[in-house]
Amino acid sequence: MKKTVLLFGGLCTATILVAQNVSDATQLIYHERYESAKTALHKTLQADPANATAWYQLSQAYLPLKEVQSLADTLQLATPEVRQSPWYKVAYGQLLLAKDKADSARWYFDQAIGDGRKKDPAILLAVANAWISEKHGDPNAGLLVLSQAGKKDIDNPAFQVLRGNAYRKLTNGTEAYRSYQAALNQDGKNAEALFQMGKIFIAQKNADSYLDYFNKTIAADPLYAPAWYELYYDAYYKDAAKALSYFRQYLAVSDYNPDNEYQHIDLVYLNKKYDSAIIMAQQAMTNLPAGSKPRLYKLLAYSHLGLQDTAKALQAMTTYFDKAPDSNFVVKDYEVMADLYNATPGKEDSALLFYQAAVTKITDSAALFTYYKKLSDLYKTKKDNANQAIWLGKYYTNNSKATNIDLFNWGIAHFKAEQYAQADTVFGKYIEKYPEQSFGYYWRARANSLKDSAMEKGLAIPHYDALVAVLQKDSANATATTKKWLVEAYGYIAAYETNQEKDYDDAIEHLQKILEIDPANKDAQQYIAILEKKVNADNNNNKQ
Repeated sequence: MKKTVLLFGGLCTATILVAQNVSDATQLIYHERYESAKTALHKTLQADPANATAWYQLSQAYLPLKEVQSLADTLQLATPEVRQSPWYKVAYGQLLLAKDKADSARWYFDQAIGDGRKKDPAILLAVANAWISEKHGDPNAGLLVLSQAGKKDIDNPAFQVLRGNAYRKLTNGTEAYRSYQAALNQDGKNAEALFQMGKIFIAQKNADSYLDYFNKTIAADPLYAPAWYELYYDAYYKDAAKALSYFRQYLAVSDYNPDNEYQHIDLVYLNKKYDSAIIMAQQAMTNLPAGSKPRLYKLLAYSHLGLQDTAKALQAMTTYFDKAPDSNFVVKDYEVMADLYNATPGKEDSALLFYQAAVTKITDSAALFTYYKKLSDLYKTKKDNANQAIWLGKYYTNNSKATNIDLFNWGIAHFKAEQYAQADTVFGKYIEKYPEQSFGYYWRARANSLKDSAMEKGLAIPHYDALVAVLQKDSANATATTKKWLVEAYGYIAAYETNQEKDYDDAIEHLQKILEIDPANKDAQQYIAILEKKVNADNNNNKQ
């Protein structure tokens, strides 16, 4: 008898523990602690394999984690008796919905609900939840299922919240608000209803309202992890210190997740606690799976940069690029690598490669101009005028913030690269935009003089003539540069008239203009004397 009592007592204890595990799992799922819920439910089923409710709850723990195949494998372990229960049929139906098999799922849901006059409100709620929560579900079908509940059940906060979720999926904010409000009228501290109200106002970008509701959510239920996460997310770009505080609250009430550990270190970095971020990242290297480690190397690099240790930052960033898949890299990664190489003597070529890689990733045209300028400056440092000209051209073209100096530098880069035709084109643009300035005329003349180095075609003559015309308009304010350019223009024209046109009188006239500017110019004096002798000799020959 004593043994029987002990056995009976053991059975009672086991029953109580099973019930407690199921209850705990319900709360864990409600608070989105799905891994913990799975652990609790598997313990329940080990003790009581016939617990149909626990089999259903497994679906609510696996599916939010998108572990569809794991759930399918697990449900296959249920006994034939369990598979006949309504709870199992709802679980299996939701699994089919997750696999985008709505017609098959509907059959299982109908079987679970049954065709009796009085429906089980808990089953109705579970079926409606499946239709509403799954990606391949049907919110309208979920609302139809909810409508089958009795009046007393419909007023239940859980029914109203689920109805609100359906309307949110249907983008009917008004009805969603009414449903959540109805739930709150029944239970003013219903955390899920308060949270979903906040989500409505996120869609409306009403920060005051959604923050108010999220704060009310955690006041009603401090364990409601989704609300802590939303508060963290909202603060992320506004207040790094507040974001870190919220995220630590979230960590305290949520299951362990490697991504959470990474986000935590990221927030420590954003709060400029670089030494702490480095220590945390190094510790995480031993805890996190291999796939998470590349991101940690990036965090290490950024933290070392925060401490102005470029050598360690470059080492960590290089490891990140070695280990992470290409699909993970963003523009900022390439820019950081380029900046690090640019700060390292002898690594300019590597910097160029990474800046160019960044350019291929950018879709924002305004951001592109920043990289074009960096590339042109880097090629200038390398004295690679041809490539400098390419990137200066990209920087200037369609850039509303580009100036006449940028246009001028573009032309000069082509000129220094001995790309005279391109320089002529760019300085032609300069003249079009700034016709009153002499720079375009002068450098266009220079480019054409070198393009036609033998003076056979006289390509530079019209540009030197144009330069003279512009400079003479402001002769009263002539500068040393102005006088120098006039001397050069007159000298070039005189040479062309002498060597190609044989018009010595015109050549002498231009040389005399040089003497008006610079009376001591020995070259002009010498050539005038030579040309005058030539003219006199030709005149005497003609007389004879």
